Amino acid sequence: MVIQPKIRGFICTNAHPVGCAVNVQKQIDYVKQQGVQGQGPKNVLVLGCSTGYGLASRIVAGFGYGAKTLGVCFEKEASESKTASAGWYNTAAFHNQAKQAGVYAKTLNGDAFSNQMKQDVIDIIKADLGKIDLVVYSLASPRRTDPNTGEVYSSTLKPIGSNVTTKNLNTSKRVIDEITVEAANEDEIANTVKVMGGEDWELWIKALKEADVLAENFITTSYTYIGKELTWPIYGHATIGKAKEDLDRATQVIRNMTADLNGEAFVSSLNAVVTQASSAIPIMPLYISALFKVMKGDGTYEGTIEQIHGLFTDNLYAEQRRFDEGGHLFQNYKELEDSVQQRVQKVWDTVQTETIDEMTDYVGYHNEFLHLFGFGFDGVDYDADVSPLADW
Repeated sequence: MVIQPKIRGFICTNAHPVGCAVNVQKQIDYVKQQGVQGQGPKNVLVLGCSTGYGLASRIVAGFGYGAKTLGVCFEKEASESKTASAGWYNTAAFHNQAKQAGVYAKTLNGDAFSNQMKQDVIDIIKADLGKIDLVVYSLASPRRTDPNTGEVYSSTLKPIGSNVTTKNLNTSKRVIDEITVEAANEDEIANTVKVMGGEDWELWIKALKEADVLAENFITTSYTYIGKELTWPIYGHATIGKAKEDLDRATQVIRNMTADLNGEAFVSSLNAVVTQASSAIPIMPLYISALFKVMKGDGTYEGTIEQIHGLFTDNLYAEQRRFDEGGHLFQNYKELEDSVQQRVQKVWDTVQTETIDEMTDYVGYHNEFLHLFGFGFDGVDYDADVSPLADW
């Protein structure tokens, strides 16, 4: 079939297998070109391995350090008439490249929140890997089924305390407008914490420890975005922010739980980048477009692979780690510099529909959005007839 992007609102409902393979290859090439220094992981479990920061983590581990990687994701397979999800194609491309490089890679597709998935992962670790020395928790889901009660929780992207009306870049119409987001109630806050907080991360580490598949001195990290004043009303001080705060609670629980292994647990604070999750959050398209303009002008822009390569080599596995005031591994320090935020704020305050291209890098934002789904890459013939089918 000929596969062209089908965009509806803030999502793209299809993906291109060749383009996704190009996206993965570009990230692998970057890691190979940069190289790594010193010690790193050997056996890695990536929970949420198929897109965004999770995929980048798997690429850095596998193609930077030569680590064996076991991934968990929840992706849609293709049929003769419909494409697979981008994450499916990304994973297929990763497996293909790993096989060529002689690097171990195995992926399980299913509900990462379930007890059965935890057991399936443990069985593979025991059979193939022995023990895990790095667990990356990078799951992003709009809902979660509690594995013990069966209750389904759904997350919301809402402010806390009062409604918020804010400037917004409407990507469907390509105009600057306003958006009002209603304040969350207590149930919505609690449900968002259940979905996106630290409970499942805890359950994974608990299951792995009880099965004796965590190595001495193992490391685990989850990922967060904190931001600053511009994004706080919808993000940092909102329902999703409460969930991210719960990761801090979980970090201490995990440290206590694995003290006998000398285990280390961290929340890593990363840059705002274009992901399937961030594109759904009100204000983020405008904020990221303005941020891109400023940071690219400074020569400090970093995408997902640059951020994660830096996290591993300069922070997570460095002799001296960099922490922010909240005790998180501080990888987004370039974004949060006062001078950067001040210039982003100036763009935010003054940009209008007719000055989007002049004052922001919306073109760059949109290109990054297309890349998530395998579209917009030079050298890919998007008029060609391609098979949507791809195996791991």
